[in-house]
Amino acid sequence: MKSRDRVYTSKMDSPQLADLLDHDNLVQVEESISSLLRFWYPEPVLDSVSGVFHHVVRLFQGHVAGYQACNTDYHNLKHTVDVVVATVRLLDGRNLAGDPLDAALARDLVQAALLHDVGYIQKNEDTEGTGAKYTKTHVGRGVLYADAYQSELHIAPERVPVVGRLIWGTDLAVSWESIGFAEPQEEQAAAYLATGDLLGQMADRTYLEKLLFLYYEFREAGFSDYQSEFDMLKKTMGFYQVIQNRLDTVLHASYNLAAVHFKFRFGVNENLYLSSIERQKNYLQSILDDTSSNFRKKLKRLDLEGAQPRLLA
Repeated sequence: MKSRDRVYTSKMDSPQLADLLDHDNLVQVEESISSLLRFWYPEPVLDSVSGVFHHVVRLFQGHVAGYQACNTDYHNLKHTVDVVVATVRLLDGRNLAGDPLDAALARDLVQAALLHDVGYIQKNEDTEGTGAKYTKTHVGRGVLYADAYQSELHIAPERVPVVGRLIWGTDLAVSWESIGFAEPQEEQAAAYLATGDLLGQMADRTYLEKLLFLYYEFREAGFSDYQSEFDMLKKTMGFYQVIQNRLDTVLHASYNLAAVHFKFRFGVNENLYLSSIERQKNYLQSILDDTSSNFRKKLKRLDLEGAQPRLLA
């Protein structure tokens, strides 16, 4: 194990997540993930994770033979990056709190985080619609992808089922108990990934804007729960409470591990994920309360008018 000198030393006054790492800079993202993993684990773990990282980037960008580039606007490469970073921070927090996760399981966890949404990617011959049509089945498709590409991903055959179960933990429609985790640490690791999946997207500074993208993904997938973009925003207020309950119960309040990470690595006495989500929630409520102008005019962190045509319908 490497020396446990701090990976980061700068102290900041109430930073936001975007101040800590540019998630659009894939070189910086990989370096950040590697530095945290290197703090705890030997080089073979880093090599395995790096290989999957580069494969997933190529897959989403359309550079893996037989597959198209990602064409979903919500579940895209940026979302995967957000989730992986959040998951690794939770892993780091758990290790800092004591009883570090086993190296093999830590490797499986980060690989699963990278692969958790590859089920949205379409094969070349699949020319109908977008990957959003697989919303209901994308988790299972991702598990199958990990199995089919295990050699290229350098996932040992005996670890493929573990990676698969960790990915299944991100499916909100699947009973947690039915996944059949092999042992308590594996179930804990799955909770870190499932938590990272929720924190990563809901704490994104453009989360509210991206909900409009999600509405059209859901519409293509055949969900009838949301009648319009604005209806998606309204019902998100209830979704916050549902997710908070899941985070606190099924997922064992694993989000608290992020606070350990931010305290040790940045000297910040705050769970920046929860703070960001609370700001998003408060701003969303202000949008819903203000009927003086179109809600779109209050969503300014993405160029919605310049987005793909289906968002302008």
